[in-house]
Amino acid sequence: MGRREKKIGCPAELTLRVIEGRWKISILSELFKGTKRPTQLHKSLLGITHKVLAQQLRQMEKEGLIYRTPYREVPPKVEYSLSSTGKSLHAVLDAMDEWGRKHRQIVSELLL
Repeated sequence: MGRREKKIGCPAELTLRVIEGRWKISILSELFKGTKRPTQLHKSLLGITHKVLAQQLRQMEKEGLIYRTPYREVPPKVEYSLSSTGKSLHAVLDAMDEWGRKHRQIVSELLL
């Protein structure tokens, strides 16, 4: 059974599966601010390679989190925006951020 084929035990696991990965939360955070072109995302996500960004965007599109809008012009133009499913993660990520701020000290000490 492949990694993506594993059974999901509970709804929270599904949520974690959708947002797992080094860059997905950062990409979502940027798209919460509005529609972005790939170059804008790349500039705002320090350390991400073009290849990884493209992979993450394709995966997020496949999962229904974002929309890819290509424009017929020269040079080609593509924009990414959040789907309603992607937008619905805003509250989840805000709650995770709040939890992290509240428990940062305790968890940091345990992880060292």
